[in-house]
Amino acid sequence: MSIAVTEAIRSLGDVESNFGLRRSTDNTFFEEWQRDFAPLTELEQQTLDRIRHSYLYHMSDGVVSEGMVNLLMVSPLLFLAEFLEAPFSLRSETAVEICDQDRDVVYNGRIDALVLNGNLWVVLIEAKRSSFSFLTAVPQALAYMIASPNGDKPTYALVTNGDHFMFIKLQDRVYDLSDDFSLFRRSSNELYRVLQILKSLGVGL
Repeated sequence: MSIAVTEAIRSLGDVESNFGLRRSTDNTFFEEWQRDFAPLTELEQQTLDRIRHSYLYHMSDGVVSEGMVNLLMVSPLLFLAEFLEAPFSLRSETAVEICDQDRDVVYNGRIDALVLNGNLWVVLIEAKRSSFSFLTAVPQALAYMIASPNGDKPTYALVTNGDHFMFIKLQDRVYDLSDDFSLFRRSSNELYRVLQILKSLGVGL
């Protein structure tokens, strides 16, 4: 039997029960997003400020579609993180299959964007339109991460609806989530932190 991930996986409970995942209770399991990072350059900060301003400008006209989220937010972040040049390669709408032989089920889906270094998955991106809670993308991203060929190495994902960003780490059927980074935080532009984390993942931290 073949089933779409978007139909079968709608909650963390679904992904945990269907794929045998569990969330880590160890605060050190997902340290990669909590490190002290090198400061961004002034140009990077200025660019991220413009990206944030542009997104909020377009959002003022109404709901931002998934395609617009990818154009306004995901693509510029991938560029600034240097994921669009060697040694990385980018795949869009990558088809994945997750086989559950015990239940005779094949789960099918498509990854919005996938950054690779050779055959290794560096980071998977799952985006939703702004009217969706970004948390709806977390279970689906976890399901796609199971298809990673990274072996015992961790796999990372970034989920976003344009307004909010969250990172995921999966390793040996154990996962954890980062904080929620919001564009609506008044005290700072949280895209700074998002870019710092993406860049660190690119150099293998």
